[in-house]
Amino acid sequence: MSKILRLDSQQADFDAQLEALLCREADTGADVQGLVADILADVKARGNAALCEYTERFDGWACSAETIEITPERMAKAWDAVSQADRDALQLAADRIRAYHEHQRQEDWQYTDAIGMTLGQRVTPLDRVGLYVPGGKAAYPSSVLMNAVPAQVAGVAEIVMVVPTPGGEINELVLAAAHVSGVQRGFAVGGAQAVAALAYGTETIPAVDKIVGPGNKFVAAAKRQVFGTCGIDMIAGPSEIVVVADKGNPAWIAADFLSQAEHDEAAQSILISTDKHLLEQVAKAIEAHLSVLPRSKIARASAEGHGALIHVQNWDEAAAVVNVIAPEHLELALEDPDAILPSIRHAGAIFIGHFVPEALGDYIAGPNHVLPTNRTARFSSPLGVYDFQKRSSLIRATAAAVEAIGPQAAHLAHREGLQAHALTLELRLKAAEKES
Repeated sequence: MSKILRLDSQQADFDAQLEALLCREADTGADVQGLVADILADVKARGNAALCEYTERFDGWACSAETIEITPERMAKAWDAVSQADRDALQLAADRIRAYHEHQRQEDWQYTDAIGMTLGQRVTPLDRVGLYVPGGKAAYPSSVLMNAVPAQVAGVAEIVMVVPTPGGEINELVLAAAHVSGVQRGFAVGGAQAVAALAYGTETIPAVDKIVGPGNKFVAAAKRQVFGTCGIDMIAGPSEIVVVADKGNPAWIAADFLSQAEHDEAAQSILISTDKHLLEQVAKAIEAHLSVLPRSKIARASAEGHGALIHVQNWDEAAAVVNVIAPEHLELALEDPDAILPSIRHAGAIFIGHFVPEALGDYIAGPNHVLPTNRTARFSSPLGVYDFQKRSSLIRATAAAVEAIGPQAAHLAHREGLQAHALTLELRLKAAEKES
């Protein structure tokens, strides 16, 4: 019998139980802030020397300024070394991700209003971004693609990658992904020390304008602390998925449920349905999958520690629960998903229909898989081209335009006690009066 939590919207304490389920401790490094602060300060002060000392301590190999750099030639060599099947999959993924993100490119615009003032917006790319690629337990070439390709589409001049290399081992597939996605420079360093290097720069690693990409709690804590010196994408928490299902295949739904549970023990998977019988069928299918999956121990800990099977009365209730959860991934495995879709307000990525498992989006569909977690989809969005562009306001005015609205602006400046602000307008208004 599955030990996964069962909830029912008709329970008197349902709201409280749901809130308790969602109150996971996101491992964003609160317990290592002090240690991380010391590492950041040390790398900022001593550059490469500190960076290599921490790399030797944490990754177990004695690096130098010369040996940490991963050149474009080394990335190209990795591309040639991986299998043809690897190259085909990476190229297809890169092409699809690029095609999707091309639609996100923002353009300049302007208009002239009734008083003759021309207003607008200018969009420009960041100069240099730093891509953190997770290492350690697993290698994620898909993370390289999802972070680097949108930056390239945005027009970022230089994309710099850092990647942990435990024992000095470099993953060839990660380097091949860097090659196909436009990374210009790479460095074999990770952890908080790599974030410090990207934020402050060292003798070898250039300082960047923004750091993107997930990592462990040390990386999360470091990103939080360097924000302001440079930008960051988000503080990533454990992965999560919500599946809303009706008459789907229980084995498919169970596999989708476990697709995030296998990431780590802190991941969260939730199934919502109006059909109690389907919920129990899926519970049995989950057990069947867990009996054969290689990462079943991790997936079971996640499913039983943070997962839930939720029975609701109707699809309005289902949508309301989804909006409370604000999940990273949402699958609408429904016969008529469009009936509920307009009611969904908070979700990182939405997978519509029975034939779109979340894994399709992780690798090759095209939209970005870097998504808001831990209910932050209430106020944030997937990583995209817009994260690598910035906007400047444009204001162009004639003397007549200043005459039309300048007196009111000067009035507001005086009311705020900022007389020099008012003076800048009043001088121009006097000049305009003399000319008229």
